[in-house]
Amino acid sequence: MAKGSAGKGKLDKAERKELKATRRKRSKERRSQLWQAFKMQRKEDKWLVPIMAGTIVLTTLVMFGLGWLVNAQWFFLPMGLILGVLLSVIVFGRRVTKTVYKKAEGQTGAAAWALDSLKGPWRVTNAVAGTTHLDAVHRVLGRPGIILVGEGAPHRVKSLLAQEKKRVARLVGDTPIYEIIVGNEADQIPLPKLQKAMNRLPKNITRKQMDSLEQRLAAIASRTSGPAMPHGPVPGGGKMKSVQRTIKRR
Repeated sequence: MAKGSAGKGKLDKAERKELKATRRKRSKERRSQLWQAFKMQRKEDKWLVPIMAGTIVLTTLVMFGLGWLVNAQWFFLPMGLILGVLLSVIVFGRRVTKTVYKKAEGQTGAAAWALDSLKGPWRVTNAVAGTTHLDAVHRVLGRPGIILVGEGAPHRVKSLLAQEKKRVARLVGDTPIYEIIVGNEADQIPLPKLQKAMNRLPKNITRKQMDSLEQRLAAIASRTSGPAMPHGPVPGGGKMKSVQRTIKRR
């Protein structure tokens, strides 16, 4: 009996083989995606390869030098090489992120896309208010409280933010409400700095308070909503006009 129960949680040979095959497939897919991202970034960024190579070489030399000081340079050499590779991967990731934000900046739906990429206990509701010109206000619930993020023409977005703040304030009481307009003008937050700006806001409420506020905010979400926004940055021109026509029909 004990023997049977002990072996109950173990995988048989076929299951182990299938599990290994699945892991190999996922690993291969990740490597393929990383390689595709590298090739695309290399076309956009001529300094990518020199900077990554320089990071590896410089880190290796620094570690070798430190090892030489303690008469252990050949021990520090492989450590420096491994560390250099890790740092170059970090550099690669940051430059890819910078390129993506640069392409998205100024396009309709860019702020919504950036908010959907937030890491942490953020609860994002896109396009709670908007216009047929695709100006929009997105609502984010987090530890700081309520953050209303506007994107579009400043003179229209400011009016949308004021209306939404008044509407939300009726439900959330003394919970702090922050307003952010995404853009490159004075008193605006550039798209690449949006996540950093939100993470710097003070923590004013608890997770339990967030749950309670989310239920209250769901009430106004069921009654009214802004126009449908694209799921990611949309370039101008024909696509913009097509989306506007769709919104007007709705």
